[in-house]
Amino acid sequence: MLHDEEDAEGDGYFGESVAGTYDESAADMFDAQVVEPAVDLLAELAGDGRALELGIGTGRIALPLARRGIEVQGIDLSRAMVARLRAKPGGEAVGVTIGDFATTRVDGEFSVAYLVFNTVMNLTSQDAQVDCFRNVADHLQPGGRFVVEVMVPDLRRLPPGQTAVPFHVGGDRLGFDVYDVATQSMSSHHVRVTDGRGSYLSIPFRYVWPAELDLMARLAGMRLCDRWEDWTRRPFTSESSGHVSVWEKPAD
Repeated sequence: MLHDEEDAEGDGYFGESVAGTYDESAADMFDAQVVEPAVDLLAELAGDGRALELGIGTGRIALPLARRGIEVQGIDLSRAMVARLRAKPGGEAVGVTIGDFATTRVDGEFSVAYLVFNTVMNLTSQDAQVDCFRNVADHLQPGGRFVVEVMVPDLRRLPPGQTAVPFHVGGDRLGFDVYDVATQSMSSHHVRVTDGRGSYLSIPFRYVWPAELDLMARLAGMRLCDRWEDWTRRPFTSESSGHVSVWEKPAD
């Protein structure tokens, strides 16, 4: 059953202009070699229970997880993104609540909740990120797990006096991140040229360190049980550019 909750803030930074091309712009993240290891792990953690995706978007992970027989519920601020999910085969089987995933409630308990592809950084304050962990803990059944996939801040690429790091440089597209190390705020900037016409989009984020996430989990009553470099469960090291971390709500 699909249902919406009224949200006065609209679609945030993921409105129609972003949603309309999201799947194509992130095509590499939809590759089976990227999706299947994530779905394998989440299905394993879900077991016979339910899964909750925060920032469900267009269903990149939710739809293949639902095809495994897992009941998936989602939260997302963007109606435009969710409309793409609902238009896909199987989209009607995924329940979606429109709202801020830091505070929005969904009925029932879940054996696993998850945030993928750096989405925790869409919460642009530490307070909001802390609220998210507490919200997840309230949704999890005893023994349930919270999974987060997020980058390790790329500050080693910043020489003194520099604040920007490019992540894509091409003939018709330029992308770069701007960091403020004093506040842990950052923003991604996207410049595109199509048929001789330029467009510009900037999206704010807040980067967060692994140890900081562990403290947020402890404040919410959860403890770290696993951390890997990626969904294939390679060891996390000081050279890892990202991590997949799993926290558990105590069974008692």
